[in-house]
Amino acid sequence: MKNERGTAQKRGRGDLLFLGAVILIAGAGVLFVYSASSYNAQIQYGDALYFFKKQLAGFALGLVCMISVSFLDCEKFRRLGLPVLLFALVLLVLVFVPGLGKTTYGATRWIVIGPLSVQPSELAKYGLIFFAAGYFARSPARMRTFRGILPVLGAGLSVCALVILEPNMSVTVCIGAIMLGLLFLAGTSFKTFALISLPVLAAIPALILAEPYRLQRLSAFLDPWASPKEEGYQLIQSLYALANGNFFGVGLFRSRQKYRFLPFAESDFILSVIAEETGFFGILLFFGLVVFLLVRGVRIAKRCDSFYSYLLVCGILFAFAIQTALNALVVSGCIPPTGLPLPLVSAGNTSLVVTMTGMGIVYGASRHSENKKHIRW
Repeated sequence: MKNERGTAQKRGRGDLLFLGAVILIAGAGVLFVYSASSYNAQIQYGDALYFFKKQLAGFALGLVCMISVSFLDCEKFRRLGLPVLLFALVLLVLVFVPGLGKTTYGATRWIVIGPLSVQPSELAKYGLIFFAAGYFARSPARMRTFRGILPVLGAGLSVCALVILEPNMSVTVCIGAIMLGLLFLAGTSFKTFALISLPVLAAIPALILAEPYRLQRLSAFLDPWASPKEEGYQLIQSLYALANGNFFGVGLFRSRQKYRFLPFAESDFILSVIAEETGFFGILLFFGLVVFLLVRGVRIAKRCDSFYSYLLVCGILFAFAIQTALNALVVSGCIPPTGLPLPLVSAGNTSLVVTMTGMGIVYGASRHSENKKHIRW
């Protein structure tokens, strides 16, 4: 009896290494948001701690949400798929309501209510994951036919359509990738998966051609020095930051590009500041931690005791992985510049709180899976 109680206590703790990795990455994000934003915040708001205080509040709220949801078994979320998806779709529609939606740099992506602002597209990603996991778990045979996957396909395309209208192509691509990832993880046949993937991939160049400013960004990506003061400016400044970092970095809080040379240094391009201040080895350490988190997450998914928990955990991890990868590719000039935050790190409370809550669900799966053993390194 004593040994059984001891084992139960161990199981109750879950994968603490995964939890520690999430907290460490998010905590580092708070630190680097302060470093990247302090000068701009002082100039723009008269308070060098403006973005830091917001990020710290988001981190605290995210920590509370993450720990709270970890006490719930994943099965508790099974019935929330459709309500969460519909709620996210309603919020995406409300973005376009005058007086509620906030337009910045030509894009309407936020709902503002008093002092609070919410970015519905961040919630929509998880709404799609919740819906797809619940839908396939109710009848796994559905994924074997094209007709069976139509509801998930329709949900994903509906979210993408509303997000691209904001416009926000980067998040649209991310959500499209999540939809394809969920179909693949659910076990969709290769023929059906290929039939869906080809039109989705073909939509990317079509969306670029549809808007002149996207063509300009593509042109700047191919040769940023052809327009060094216009479309190519942001990428050039990012590359300067990466080069300045060298192997060991210029030192914490000593970034030069954050002095209003690099636009969105505290959000979409915060990875450039991290690279400049910590260097190649700092970035290597950061992505080592990201890979460690994903490896632990995959181990948690493998130990899930139900198909629903497995799909939910994998969907959350895939969303984090694809967004991190896309952000890194943009910052390093491997794909055209586009606005996509680095999850857990970039300034933005909606993204931070939602992502930490998702990670809390993954951590909760490690605590509640009946068939798992105590995870050891």
